[in-house]
Amino acid sequence: MQNSIQIILYNDSQHRDKTIHLWKQVFAYDTAHNEPHLVLDRKLALQDDLLFLAVDGEAVLGTIMAGYDGHRGWLYSVAVYHLHRNQGIGSKLVKYAENQLVKLGCLKINLQIMEGNESVAAFYETLGYCIEKRVSMGKRVII
Repeated sequence: MQNSIQIILYNDSQHRDKTIHLWKQVFAYDTAHNEPHLVLDRKLALQDDLLFLAVDGEAVLGTIMAGYDGHRGWLYSVAVYHLHRNQGIGSKLVKYAENQLVKLGCLKINLQIMEGNESVAAFYETLGYCIEKRVSMGKRVII
């Protein structure tokens, strides 16, 4: 199956339900601002073409969302169905998103790992990422 996997740009009319299903299976989000419908709507409103899927025919096997602010790039929502892990799909998604960010002029790419999912750091280290001494802070803005 690995040879037939392609990385493509997300198309809302074709991929929304499959992407939401994947995210609900993979991510244990418990906050309203991470609800998949909302995340997709907000990403699509930016029209930045930085949401990609790993597909095999019509099947969505994985996702990656990237962001770029002109200074740094970010990777988000890296997800692969459990059944399809350890087949190179996640690596392929990350490398594809990295290439798209570099084409935009990005010189540094960051990502964050949720508490409780620290074991995924080993995966990112195989792709050249390293743990940096930083304090990550956030502020939820109620709209």
